Formats: sequence, structure tokens, C-alpha cells
Amino acid sequence: MRRRASLVLLALAVFFAALSPLLRWYAFPRLVKIPPGQYQEMVLEAKPATLLDYGTLRAEEVEKVTIVQTLKGNVEESERIERGAGRDVVVWDCLSYVEGPDGAMVSQIPERYVFDAHSQAPVHATGESVDGEAVRRDGIEFKWPFLTEKRDYEYFDAQTRTSAPIHYKGTQTFRGLEVYYFEQTVPWTKVRYPKKMPIPGIDATTLEQQTGTTRWYTTKRMFWVEPVTGAPVNGEEIHREELRGGTLLGGRDKVTAFAGHVKVRPDYVDHTVELVTSQRRLVLLMTSHLPRGFLAFGGALLALALVLEARSRRVSA
Repeated sequence: MRRRASLVLLALAVFFAALSPLLRWYAFPRLVKIPPGQYQEMVLEAKPATLLDYGTLRAEEVEKVTIVQTLKGNVEESERIERGAGRDVVVWDCLSYVEGPDGAMVSQIPERYVFDAHSQAPVHATGESVDGEAVRRDGIEFKWPFLTEKRDYEYFDAQTRTSAPIHYKGTQTFRGLEVYYFEQTVPWTKVRYPKKMPIPGIDATTLEQQTGTTRWYTTKRMFWVEPVTGAPVNGEEIHREELRGGTLLGGRDKVTAFAGHVKVRPDYVDHTVELVTSQRRLVLLMTSHLPRGFLAFGGALLALALVLEARSRRVSA
């Protein structure tokens, strides 16, 4: 009887020991994914800020500038792309809407971001775009991969339409969470005007081709990323935009279009930390707690099986 029990325990020990790496390396990448229908809104503010008055073409200091960023999962498009890609794909239709202190629109830039549901690697497909213009992203945007590493990543900048390294700068504690701090500086670069401008009848073609006045941009981008989920729990930008040259500025070399230290509004930080904390527990179950628990349980069953086998042999002797 003891020998039969020891064989059963041995079989269970092998099962749980085999289940441990299977859960971590097979089930995890197939089960832990960004849902295709996710919706997220984030409000950022620059207080105070410098903003161009397009009526006078003079830069003025204002109380605040608000940036509303929305990410909306496009399930229909993700299913269409998945049929050709052969993997789970997420399509985010994004909008960055900037408004002045009076609530009037300053600019709005839509994006379509297509990426692998688990790895967050970009998936190149028809419709991938920024402000209606087709792009081909390299690297990440908005979110880091699950189990983020302590290294630099390529990060896509929607203003310049290019990717550059965003550098890992160290580990910090933010609101009780261990986070990785990343930083990227985009040097002054000539960029396109948004297609929707705050002046009726004025578009990018009018501003640049007819006046010769160009738009330039630089930013220092900072993210605090929870490494298990790869989700940023906080983000800031020290952002500057200028109009340069041409006939629009009345002989001036340049004028500030926008300047400010952009930060996530505190209530949105609180909500993000709460959400990421709960998601972190689920990811840790798949990557750490259950695999280690199964391995330890398998080891305990093996030890018990060996004890029963030894006792059965002593009785037989």
C-alpha cells in the first residue's frame, strides 16, 4: 500500500515540477496580453506655461495648458490584422488633444498604433499612422513590455516620426511601488505642423509653404515604469516648440509656440497606481508565485514519496 502511494506521489511530483516551467514559459506569453478593447484616458497639465497667441503671434504666459490623451482599442481592426499577422494584435486609436486655459483647442494629433498583444513589439500594417500620415514604427510607444528589463529601449516619438533610445536611469520607489526610471531627450528637430490648427482656414500647407515659417520641437521625456506589467505609473515632459523664420513672424527669427513642464494630473496618477498594482499581482501569479509554488510542492511530494518508499522497503525487509 505504501509503495503504491509513493508511486502516486512520485507521479504528482513530476507533474507539478513539469507544470512550473510550462506555466512560466508556455502559458504566460499566451495568456497574459493587452485586451484588444481597452480604453484609457489620461489628463496632463503644464502649470504655468508659455503659449503662442495666434491672433497677435506673440508668446504669452498662461495659467495652464491641458493635454488629454485617449487610447481606444479598435477590436474590428485588430481582428482584421490578426488574420494576416498570425498572432494576437492590438490596435489603439489614440488622440492627443491640447487646449489652452480658455478651453479652446490648440492642436490635436490622432495616431493609430498597432502592436503585439504580449510583447508590445510594433506590428506593421495598413493604417499605422500619425496625424493621418502613414508611419513605420520601430520600438515601443506608450507601454513597455511585460517584465521590463533594466536596459535602454527604442521609443517612438510622434512629433518627429522617428525612434531613438530611451535610457534606463535606475530603480526608484514611487507610491510604494518599485519602478524603473527612463529618460529620453529629443534635440531640436524640425517637425510638421498639426493638420488641425487653432485658426480657421489656416493649415500646415499655408503656414510652411506660403510663409516659409517652420515648426521646431524639443523635449525631455521621463517615465516611471512598473517593471512587472511594463505600465508607466507616471510620466513628465519638459517640452518646447518654436516657430522659426519666414514672413509670418514679421522679421523675428523665432517665437515660442509652447513651453512648459507637462505632468500627469494627480488624480490620474492615483488611479493608474491602483490599477497597475492590481494587474501586477496577476502577472506575478503567472511568472513567479505559481511556478515557484508548483516547483516547491513538487519537491515536497517527491520527498514524501521517497520517505514512503524507504519505509515500505524496511517493512518488507
